[in-house]
Amino acid sequence: MQVTETLNKGLEREIKVVIPAKDLEAKLNERLDDAKDKVKLNGFRPGKVPVSHLKKMYGKSFMADVINEILKDTPRSILSDRNERSATQPEIDMSEDEKEAEKVLNGDADFVFTLKYEVLPKFDLKDVSGIAVTREVVEVPETDIDKQVERVLSSTRTYTEKKGKAEEGDRVTIDYLGKLDGTPFEGGADNDAQLVLGSKQFIPGFEEQLIGVKAGDKKVITVKFPDDYNAKHLAGKEATFDITVKEVSKPDELKIDDEAAKKLGLESLQKLRDVIREQIENQYGTITRQKVKRQILDALDNDYDFETPERLVNVEFNNIWAQITNELKQAGRTFEDEETTEEAARDEYRKLAERRVRLGLVLSEIGEKAGINVSEDELQRAVYDQVRQYPGQEKQIIEFFRRTPDAVANLRAPIFEEKVVDHLLGKVKVTDKKVTAEELLKEDEDETSPKKSGSKKKAESKKSDDKKSDEKKAASKSQSEEKAPAKKPAAKKTAKKD
Repeated sequence: MQVTETLNKGLEREIKVVIPAKDLEAKLNERLDDAKDKVKLNGFRPGKVPVSHLKKMYGKSFMADVINEILKDTPRSILSDRNERSATQPEIDMSEDEKEAEKVLNGDADFVFTLKYEVLPKFDLKDVSGIAVTREVVEVPETDIDKQVERVLSSTRTYTEKKGKAEEGDRVTIDYLGKLDGTPFEGGADNDAQLVLGSKQFIPGFEEQLIGVKAGDKKVITVKFPDDYNAKHLAGKEATFDITVKEVSKPDELKIDDEAAKKLGLESLQKLRDVIREQIENQYGTITRQKVKRQILDALDNDYDFETPERLVNVEFNNIWAQITNELKQAGRTFEDEETTEEAARDEYRKLAERRVRLGLVLSEIGEKAGINVSEDELQRAVYDQVRQYPGQEKQIIEFFRRTPDAVANLRAPIFEEKVVDHLLGKVKVTDKKVTAEELLKEDEDETSPKKSGSKKKAESKKSDDKKSDEKKAASKSQSEEKAPAKKPAAKKTAKKD
């Protein structure tokens, strides 16, 4: 085998490989010699089939196997000999000329092909002990616990039918029929739907127009679906709803005691408070960790400046670009609405892709040097975490992971990254700072504001190296509320607020 480097520019490499015809012939003969004792052919005793006869019958097929084996093993062998690591799977170029291919399969010509790849950049790891980060810590005030307890226990509240007009906080029982341009639309109707006025369960403008109705009233209301409504055929559309009011009920006194907590499956009110406190603290803790992580990654980004593999950057950029353009399309917005242009956005996201690739390489090197790895137990837990996100489809999701090893491998990267961050937290200087919940969340709101930072923040918030703007929303609502027994749906999805 003849190996010749034809390109060495930056991280790019091209290697020309020539496998002489005589070497191909030798490999073919080895296969034929091995096969002659195994092949059964009419007219020949086992092990007595002449090699020349086998070659005549199966020569091309065996030679094709030889070629495929060379293409499979050669890139790995060459990279090992050159002490290089390819950023992606090497690209193989070879002649598409059928006559030339025929000559190679017949053993009449050398097999020539080219490997194209980018090497992973080499860089020295820097001391991280000089990195200083501030960890914002929120002490959850008792008033927040009180509010959340009341919100959670509201699911146990009872109502008593009343005479007269509905007020905010009252529960109305209604039949409704939604129409677009006078024509009923699918999912826009319900009977005996119960709705607490002021609960914001329905789309904006729906509940407000029911203030003042009485049992027996019939009313037509007009509302506009939000522009980002998940049902695209309704998004931004104006609709009417024919309403029949069946009952108006006032809320009974909300009891906040051990008995109310027991209705939620908890032993006492104090246990409910403990659960809520822990879950709120976990929510704030998630945001705190993301902020600390961002500071570490920003510091690493400042410390390292090396060329990144173009192919890795292209893959990352394409993922970002597809995500952003899809989000804009779904929202019915343009780059101009985000106070930028497509050209400027491409340049911005390209830089973001380069940052992500560079930081990924740095974190990988840090983790490798520190001996960090992901255990099979950790990977298995990640798989089951994914499965739990699809209730009712558990078997299909498990089967998907069983049939798709790459999907399981993709779960390894974020686990590895978090373990590297944990490792770095033990090396850098961390200063705790007590802040209020508003202070913890305010920076997130400022930094993710489209008016201030453009649509770039939307892309950044999707990756683990940047803040997650949706976490600030989650933090304002304890998970215990989500885990409380669900109220009876007040309406179908097309009438509910999205």
